[in-house]
Amino acid sequence: MADLKLRIRRRLKAAHRTFRELKMIAKGLLSTDHPIQVHIIPMRRCNLSCAYCNEYDDFSDPVPLEEMYRRVDKLAALGTTLITISGGETLLHPQLDDIIRRIRSHGIIAGLITNGYLLTPQRIQQLNQAGLDHLQISIDNVKPDDVSKKSLKVLDKKLQWLRANAEFHVNINSVIGAGVREQWDAVTIGKRAVELGFTSTVGIIHDGTGQLRPLDKEARTVFAEMKKLGKHSYARFNQFQNNIALGQPNNWRCRAGSRYLYICENGLVHYCSQQRGYPGTPLAEYSVGDIRREFLTEKSCAPNCTISCVHQTSLVDFWRAPQGLESHTTFHPVARPELVQIESAREEESVMGD
Repeated sequence: MADLKLRIRRRLKAAHRTFRELKMIAKGLLSTDHPIQVHIIPMRRCNLSCAYCNEYDDFSDPVPLEEMYRRVDKLAALGTTLITISGGETLLHPQLDDIIRRIRSHGIIAGLITNGYLLTPQRIQQLNQAGLDHLQISIDNVKPDDVSKKSLKVLDKKLQWLRANAEFHVNINSVIGAGVREQWDAVTIGKRAVELGFTSTVGIIHDGTGQLRPLDKEARTVFAEMKKLGKHSYARFNQFQNNIALGQPNNWRCRAGSRYLYICENGLVHYCSQQRGYPGTPLAEYSVGDIRREFLTEKSCAPNCTISCVHQTSLVDFWRAPQGLESHTTFHPVARPELVQIESAREEESVMGD
């Protein structure tokens, strides 16, 4: 009887979530003056120290709750439709549930990215009660190694708890490409995710200089298998990855700074995690004028971009408003090697959709 009630709640919440996501898309099609998706960082500290990652530290304090409220309220005033909480390790923030509730109080879709280590049945129930819509865990390998401890062997029990308790959508993201030791681990992870009733996505990572490299034959085979697993997810809108797999640039209009924002722990607006510093404006000062400017600003890093959430968010506007107009600036990122490590595909897959 308890299982039946859980299934009913899940179906009702999934239907309501789908309705809200359709409204999000409709709003995005009707107006270009608001962000569609925002990644916000309330916690830079992490309980792990994966060798590839430049998105964490082991000492910083959580952003105070009242400050997070102000940032969420500002994003709501800008018309944001989806906020994904990222880190660091998000579950380390002592008032994470309050942040989720604040997001939901504005009618905004709430997503969360976590390494999963701190999940327990009780913690999952608390996330249910807070109103979380989407959760993503990135799993890097089947067995832990000296590069990453985010392994299926360690996290499988957490996945089983999610299967038994979660009323929100769960996505499991894995990776292939340069620097990955066992390419077929992604398929093992993806199949386990689907077996448990979750969606599965894959990211293609680049090398340590931030440049794309074609996948080898084995990795291309793995990529084809992973695309089959992801066919029922919103993230199936990932045709850009076909070119990335071949090491070829994509011709697209990146709307970072406009339709997609990355808000760091200091409350500054950035294009994404890999271009921190641009535009670097305090969120409190960000305006519709900034959104309109960045909507038309061409980003020279776009052709070789591997960050799925930015691609997918920008897809809403692929057909309109050419960029690089004479009256607007063109973005030329400064070479910052420390910001182009191989974590980009691991940590920013979109959490939208079932």
